[in-house]
Amino acid sequence: MNAISPQMTGFEQHKVCVIVPTYNNHKTLKRVLDSVLQYTSNVIVVNDGSTDTTAQILETYPNLVQIHHSKNSGKGMAIRNGFKKALELNYNYAITIDSDGQHFASDIPSFIETLETSSDELLIGCRNMTGEDIPKKSSFGNKFSNFWFWVETGHKLEDTQSGFRMYPLRKIPRRYFTNKFEFEIEVIVRSAWKGIPVRNIPVKVLYDPEERVSHFRPFKDFTRISILNTVLLTKALIYIKPRDFFRKLKKKGLKKFFLENILHSSDSNERKAFSIALGVFIGICPFWGFQTILVLFLAVLLKLNKAIAFAFTNVSFPPFIPFIIYGSLKVGSYFITSDKPLILNSDMTFADIQKNLAQYVVGSFILATFLAVLFGFTSYLLLSLVDNNKNKK
Repeated sequence: MNAISPQMTGFEQHKVCVIVPTYNNHKTLKRVLDSVLQYTSNVIVVNDGSTDTTAQILETYPNLVQIHHSKNSGKGMAIRNGFKKALELNYNYAITIDSDGQHFASDIPSFIETLETSSDELLIGCRNMTGEDIPKKSSFGNKFSNFWFWVETGHKLEDTQSGFRMYPLRKIPRRYFTNKFEFEIEVIVRSAWKGIPVRNIPVKVLYDPEERVSHFRPFKDFTRISILNTVLLTKALIYIKPRDFFRKLKKKGLKKFFLENILHSSDSNERKAFSIALGVFIGICPFWGFQTILVLFLAVLLKLNKAIAFAFTNVSFPPFIPFIIYGSLKVGSYFITSDKPLILNSDMTFADIQKNLAQYVVGSFILATFLAVLFGFTSYLLLSLVDNNKNKK
C-alpha cells in the first residue's frame, strides 16, 4: 500500500472514513479498494451477500473494517449499516464510493477540502452525464431524479444519483424506511428538509461495459423509486412546505414578510394580485385537507408567487372557519332551496349543515369567487398606488 499523502491528514482531523458497499463486483473491487487505500486506511467495506469471489478478495484485506451480510439486502441497507458502524467507530463523516469502478479515488481530496470551509454539507459527486459512453437509461434516470428532488425540496442539483458522496453522519436523519437503491434519494431529500445543504462537486466517471456490473432492476427499482417520490411529494406538500413557510413567516414577522415578499417582490403587480386571488379562492373553497397541495400545484402551473398564494389560503385560519361556513350557507341559500331551511343561529349543529350540504358547496364556490376577485382587484389597486408614490418620490 502506498504511503498516505500528507495532504490527506484531513481524514484524521475531521474523522472521515470511506464506506464501500459491494455486491458481486469481484472484477473491480480490488482495484477500487487499492485506489482508496492510497488516501486513507479508514475504510469500511460492506459485503452485501455477494455470491462471487468477493469474500475471498476481502480475506486479503484483514486490516479493513468489514461487514458481511448473509444475504443480499440492498444497497440502501448496506450503506445504512456502514453509517451505523462508522458512528460506532466515532467517525463524523463518511464518503461512499461504488465498487463497480465507475468512480476515481483521486477525487476523494476534493471532498476533504470542503471541510476546511464548510462542515455541515452533504456533497454529491457530479458526473458528466453527456458523454458518449454514458448509458442513456442512466442519463434519463438522473434527469428524472433531479426533477423530483427539485419539486420535493425546492433546490436544484445536476446529479442526484451518483453514489460518490460525503455525508455529515451526525447531522443527517438517523432512521429511514428504504433499503434498496431508492435509499440514496430518501437520504438527500430528508437531509435537505432538515436544512442540511446538499450540493454537487465535480468528479470523473468511467463506464466500462466489460467490467461494470449494474444491479439496478429497471421495473422493480423504478417502481420503488416512483412510490418513494409519491410519498415524499405528499409529505412535502402537506407538511414540509407549510412548515417552512410558517418558520420563515415567524422569523421575519408579518410586517417584514409583507414588505419583502409582497411589496418588494420582483413579480409584477398583476402576478402578485393573481397570487392573492388564487390563495383566497382555494382557502375558502371546500378543499379541506387539500388546500396546500392545490394552491402550490396551481401556483407552479400558473407561474404565480407560491409564497403569496399560500399565505392567503390562510383566510381559512381556524378562527375564521365558522364565518366562512356561515357565509357559504347564506350565499348558497339564495341559489338552492332545502326541504328543511337552515336556521342560522347559535343552535345550528353539524347535522343541520349536513342536511344543507348542497347549499354549502355551491355557496362556498360563489363566495370564494367573489372574495378572490375582490381581494385580487383591491390588492392590485393598492400595489399600483404604492408604486406610483415611489415613482413620485
